[in-house]
Amino acid sequence: MTTVDELTAEVLSGRHGPDPGEVPATSVFWVHHGTRLAGGDTTYRNQYVLVRMGSAFGACAFAEGDADPAVCANYSGSPVATLLTEAPAPVRIAALDAYLGHVRPHRTGDAERVVLPSGTPEERARARDAAVAGLLDVPAGAKVALIGVVNPLVAAIRERGAECLPCDLHLRTTQWGDPVTPDMRDVLGVADAVVATGMTIGNGTFDEILRTCRERDVPLVVYAQTASAVARHFLGEGVTALSAEPFPFSQFSADETALYRYRA
Repeated sequence: MTTVDELTAEVLSGRHGPDPGEVPATSVFWVHHGTRLAGGDTTYRNQYVLVRMGSAFGACAFAEGDADPAVCANYSGSPVATLLTEAPAPVRIAALDAYLGHVRPHRTGDAERVVLPSGTPEERARARDAAVAGLLDVPAGAKVALIGVVNPLVAAIRERGAECLPCDLHLRTTQWGDPVTPDMRDVLGVADAVVATGMTIGNGTFDEILRTCRERDVPLVVYAQTASAVARHFLGEGVTALSAEPFPFSQFSADETALYRYRA
């Protein structure tokens, strides 16, 4: 298995659990929110489609126009196989994530459970991104490509003594004025390590990131709200570490919540 499409085909064939044609996606729903952290000048505009199957939620962030609210009524109650084969791409990824998260929940596996403290959005974001950066095992001065920029994670990478090479499809500068490239190839070819958001699974760029890291033999850390159970299947096959944060995400609560850290 080397791509997300191949993993989907395996699920449809029943290789990872129950027949997805026989299990329903109980609920399909949509979240659209904006966030601007104190001291920052960036408003993050996030849209997620979420799928509930059994004991798990699956999630996929998506760009404007990639899905519309009609998917909620169109696919709620449908077999997971229908979502995996007929729905728009973000719904397919969320359904795949829900299926894999149900078959093997993060909370019952061998992951390291990290509790994020209660607090303000800024406090919780810093705690989350410090947990992600803690998965990096690089020497001081190493170049770390960050694909999917959040400013607290830029800071966390720098606090570990590394040089951050930021890449994002939408942001053009970090909070501190550093230029952000929109082309991941600008950073993938020169990085000593790569940290990538799970949103790359949703937008279709993950396979290239995975392939490049394999070819260059550089570590790949994935931090995932989107498709965290999908990313887990690539541990040891190009992904060296994963911070998995299943729904409900940390930004939707002021109380303690958990993320799950894996190492290959």
